Amino acid sequence: MTKDQVIARDAQYYMPVFARYKVVLSHGAGPYVYDVDGKRYLDFLAGIAVNILGHAHPKLVAAVSAQAGKLIHCSNLYYTAEQAQLAQTLAEVSGLGKVFVANSGAEANEGAIKLARKYGKTIHPEKIEIITAEHSFHGRTLATLTATAQPKYQHGYEPLPGGFRYVEYNNIDALEAMMSEKTCAVMLEPIQGEGGVNIPADDYLHKVRQLCDKYGALLILDEIQSGMGRTGKMFAFQHGNVKPDIVTVAKGLGGGVPIGAFMATDQVAKVFSPGDHGTTFGGNPLACAAANTVLSVLAAENLPANAEAVGSYMVNGLNALKAKYPALISEVRGKGLMIGVKLTKPGREIVDSCLAAGALINCTNTDVLRFVPPLNITNQHADEMLAILDRVLAETE
Repeated sequence: MTKDQVIARDAQYYMPVFARYKVVLSHGAGPYVYDVDGKRYLDFLAGIAVNILGHAHPKLVAAVSAQAGKLIHCSNLYYTAEQAQLAQTLAEVSGLGKVFVANSGAEANEGAIKLARKYGKTIHPEKIEIITAEHSFHGRTLATLTATAQPKYQHGYEPLPGGFRYVEYNNIDALEAMMSEKTCAVMLEPIQGEGGVNIPADDYLHKVRQLCDKYGALLILDEIQSGMGRTGKMFAFQHGNVKPDIVTVAKGLGGGVPIGAFMATDQVAKVFSPGDHGTTFGGNPLACAAANTVLSVLAAENLPANAEAVGSYMVNGLNALKAKYPALISEVRGKGLMIGVKLTKPGREIVDSCLAAGALINCTNTDVLRFVPPLNITNQHADEMLAILDRVLAETE
């Protein structure tokens, strides 16, 4: 089909929930994708932090192809070696004891919320409140939408589930004032992604951990966007050596194959018993084979370290553009290859211009350009992106 035919068919049959760009992608290779007209784009969005090995990585393609020829799905009534291997690796790299594998980040967070509530009720029937941060994003199910403290995502879906409270991110005094014996968990992103790549103070998570210990509450860290090596370590919480009770992951875990997971300490996980939680498709052999391969490549190619090195190079280049275009860029922030550029104006025009120039990025929180490319990019790819952005900014001024 032609580009126009695809767009027309989508308009006729797909629910109108996406504000799509008028581009029809057909295939990819490494950090590049191609549309049906043959135009090449440098992909610094990576499916929103998903394609951490880039596109068509040979090891991932081989693993998925081989597993599809053996066993795609069998239900969780039975064991598979692929799922057991994934659970072991995730437990080891996170430092937590038990793992549950789901299909998405929202499902992972939903499971974490359920586990925290059940744990809280083993202490007291009213220990059910979960505190989340303003400008957070935790998913689009009703519970995770409620945990997402952004009214623009919640509007129209009321009444929302109860038991959630919101606090200013990176404000430890406000959090302390809100916590009580009814608090069963504090749920935070170590770095807020959709909220604008917001990085807290170095000691913030440590102080949150101390408050959770004081009130017998769990610390849930949503690493769906910041995890899997993106910030320079396997998980962002490892930069500060903080020990969470529950961690959620998704996005990059399958390298593009849908999968999510949450990990918990043995003490917390033991409140679950057969029938308390479940999934039909979660943890299927195909998705687990993909995730096992991604984790293997991350380790073998030391991609977290590459993300840290190329991310630092990219930030230096972006700060040079900030100095060159002070009327457009007010701040550059990020860790590894999770980078935000705060603009002085809405960023949609710049995103559109980058697309026309052959680069995929996006704008979050209205005025923050977000760069979350594959973790195996090089400085040369960063230079290519910086050159495109330089030209776009020059034309925007």
